[in-house]
Parts: sequence; C-alpha cells; structure tokens
Amino acid sequence: MTAPFSAPSSYWQASRAPRYSLSFALPLLLFYQVLAVLLAHGTRSVRNGADVILQTLFVAVAGSWGPLVFMVCLMGVGMWLVTRDLHNGSRLRARVFCGMLAESLLLALLFGFLVGGVTSGVLGGLQILARPAGGDLDRWTRLMLSLGAGIYEELLFRVLLVGALAAGARALLGWRPVPAGAAATLLGAAIFSAFHYIGPYGDRLQLYSFVFRMVAGLFFSALYLTRGFGITAWTHALYDVFLLVMQ
Repeated sequence: MTAPFSAPSSYWQASRAPRYSLSFALPLLLFYQVLAVLLAHGTRSVRNGADVILQTLFVAVAGSWGPLVFMVCLMGVGMWLVTRDLHNGSRLRARVFCGMLAESLLLALLFGFLVGGVTSGVLGGLQILARPAGGDLDRWTRLMLSLGAGIYEELLFRVLLVGALAAGARALLGWRPVPAGAAATLLGAAIFSAFHYIGPYGDRLQLYSFVFRMVAGLFFSALYLTRGFGITAWTHALYDVFLLVMQ
C-alpha cells in the first residue's frame, strides 16, 4: 500500500517525472499545431524557427515525408516515456497538473524581473524590454509563435543542444560532467540568443536584448534541470504570451 500523495516533497518530485512533465507539455504542442494549420494560407505558413530547424533535419532524410515522420517520432518517444513512467509511478492526479500550471504562471510573471535585473546589472543599468520577434505579424500568429517557442525552443536548445554539447565535451575533450555541463549551458545560451536574430522575422541585433536572451537561456537551462521539461516549456510560452498581451 502506497502513502497518500500529500507531502509537499511529493509534488516537487512527481512534477519532474515524465508522466507529468510530458503530459503537461502535450496541450502546448497541440495548441501550437492547431493554430499553425488554421493560420496557414495555402502553401505559405509561418512557424516557429526551432520547429522549422527540427523538421528540416527530417526532411533531409525522409524528403516530403519528413514533417510527418518528425511528428510521429516526437509523439512516439513522448508516449513511450510517459507509458514507461506510468508503470513505475502512481496514477496521474489533476491537482499536480494544477500546481504545475500555477508554478509556471508565477515563474513566467517573475521571469522578466529576474532576468531583466541580472541583465541590467551586467550592462550597468541599461533597460529595454525584450519582446518576442515578429512584431509585424498579427496577434494570432504571434500567439502561435509564442506557444511554439515554449515547446520547440526548449526541446531544441535545452534538451537536444545542451545535452549534445555536454556529451561531446565529455566524449571528445575528456571533460568531467560538471565542467562539461557548465560549458554546454553557456554555449547553448549564446546560441539560443543568437537564434532570435536569424531569418526574415528575426529581431534587430541589440546588446541588451542579446544579453537578456543569453541570461534567459541560462535561466531556462537551470529551470529544465531542476523542474523538468513541462514546467520549463510552459514558463517560456507564458512569458512570451504575457509580452504579447502587453503590446
């Protein structure tokens, strides 16, 4: 017989587990995909840049089937991880998801103050609000891009890029896990920041916004390591949505 799910420590542990973390991220993925389809105009569609990068890798291998293969792999791996975790853990509880949503909302609200404060301290008080790219797009498209930023930018830059850089530093350079992880996080944050200035909808390069996004990359990496993928993805998406509402 298992103990009742009541201790605060149980929430912090369970909310990081794949059965909660990935299930929590699923609606974000679905909202983004539905909006992307509804907002597409014929063969022309705007999608999150990280989504495009990941799909392009699959197109290079599978041709026109690439986007479908990518989505099948993404959903398949996610379902496998959730199913495996469900066998090892307790059943899903709605109050954990409610707690995760509240935590993501709070972190998103605090995010701008925390990262902006660190950035301003680094740059000596310069303060400019970092806004998401694509300011000339309509609000629904920017909402879609904000949701995509949460799910795909965290998948690409935190899960895949930082993980690959850390593994490469350990395997190729012989670094120990801690310095390899620290270097991967710093380099990954710089790449994450630079990503926002690439492409037709990229922002104009400014020192404050670049440093802000690099600090944001460090923040999201720390959040991913401590709170898991789901809360990190929702925090990122909600922060971008808050900026959209403020415009």
